[in-house]
Amino acid sequence: MNINIAIYEPPPALRFVTSAYSRCLLVGFALIPAYLIAYIYFFQDPALKFEHHLFHEIAIAGATLEGLFVAYVTSRCYKASGEPILRWLTLGFLGFTLIYALHGVFTEVAHHNIWLFLFYGPASRLVMSMLLLVGLLSYHRPPDAVEKRASVRVWLAWIALFLLVDLAVALLANLRIAGNPATRLTMEGGALVLSAINVAILILRLRRIRSPLMMIYGISVTLFALSSLAFILAQPWNHMWWLAHAIFAAGFFLLSYGIVQAFHTTRSFSTIYSQEDLMLRLTEAMARSESTSQELQRTNQKLEYLAATDPLTGAGNRRQFIERVDAEIARAKRGNTPFSLLSIDLDHFKSINDTHGHQAGDTVLRGFVRKCHDAIRPYDFIARTGGEEFMVSLPGASTETARLIGERVRSAIADSAFEAGIGQSIRITVSIGVSEFGRDGDTLDAFLRVADQRLYRAKHEGRNRVIAV
Repeated sequence: MNINIAIYEPPPALRFVTSAYSRCLLVGFALIPAYLIAYIYFFQDPALKFEHHLFHEIAIAGATLEGLFVAYVTSRCYKASGEPILRWLTLGFLGFTLIYALHGVFTEVAHHNIWLFLFYGPASRLVMSMLLLVGLLSYHRPPDAVEKRASVRVWLAWIALFLLVDLAVALLANLRIAGNPATRLTMEGGALVLSAINVAILILRLRRIRSPLMMIYGISVTLFALSSLAFILAQPWNHMWWLAHAIFAAGFFLLSYGIVQAFHTTRSFSTIYSQEDLMLRLTEAMARSESTSQELQRTNQKLEYLAATDPLTGAGNRRQFIERVDAEIARAKRGNTPFSLLSIDLDHFKSINDTHGHQAGDTVLRGFVRKCHDAIRPYDFIARTGGEEFMVSLPGASTETARLIGERVRSAIADSAFEAGIGQSIRITVSIGVSEFGRDGDTLDAFLRVADQRLYRAKHEGRNRVIAV
């Protein structure tokens, strides 16, 4: 059976025009609040007000609950991937929430001390804009160490700092300079400038930043900047003031949507929905089209499947793994695409069998394979090549991508407890070696040998780690 796939390649001029059009649409969408700000500023009476304290308190309470929820989800993504930008996003959400909540708490004192009521808004936006800017500057930096991600002391120190900011704002609101309009404008203007710098850096780094989630991030920060502009032009309780709240909420909702998308997929802000990865898979699918019928004949037989599967864990066996690696090496040579391996060993596994028995050891092996399947990509392949030794093939993965996947596997295992009987659980760690075809050898034996050597280095250097170079 021959399969011919015809791919339409648009003319370069049409590709350029459509690409420019899509960018214009995104810019136009991000600037919609600017049109609303201009409309209210030029065509609405700034003296018209809607002062409803209960509505304001309910809205701020909702924003506080959402902020805490999004901060928690972001922290879970950070714990899984270790990306520094996710750490700063977590602190941005948390700091904004802990400061902004008092903007709602002091609603009722608006007529007695307007500055105590007002200042927590710009202060929260200023703190958040600072942390988001630091987060963007940390984009694509190496993941944080596992110990740093799990440190409760670091998070408590930041919470204490945010509470000190709350106290400082309260003190400022009771000083004489509080009545000077420049005081509020300095905070709100600072948030506007920092957000604008954030957007400018993002635009300058477009060639290096290709994650679709960063597009969401850029639009959200643009909305934050426009909300600060609206607050600068507004008076408390008038139409512009409420519009500023709505613009900021829109940016907050959009950024939290990006966080949730990361949580449900890779828990990473830089690798989710990678366009390069999708194109790579399409290229591989086209390269496989000529041999589709032969592959189907080999893989669709149930007996062959059983003969190629480890009966205890359901992972592939060594024979099937070698066949898969041979096929992926041939594909990598044809398409000049990367291909990497993970060599994995369960640390101190013999002691589990000695202490808890072989049945508990078998349970741990099965649980390990399940966790590993959750951590790797759908098209990756795991095989059991020894008693507690496993290999994972990673088609289309460079050394850095393979290292990140290895870290996800290592983290998932280290954070899990495996049942060993009634009321008993076992915690294990794994050591992982990484190798990339071509870079670490251009033959099957050399390729596998480098992965095993790095696995032994991981064991020698203390276990529970990934060695990629």
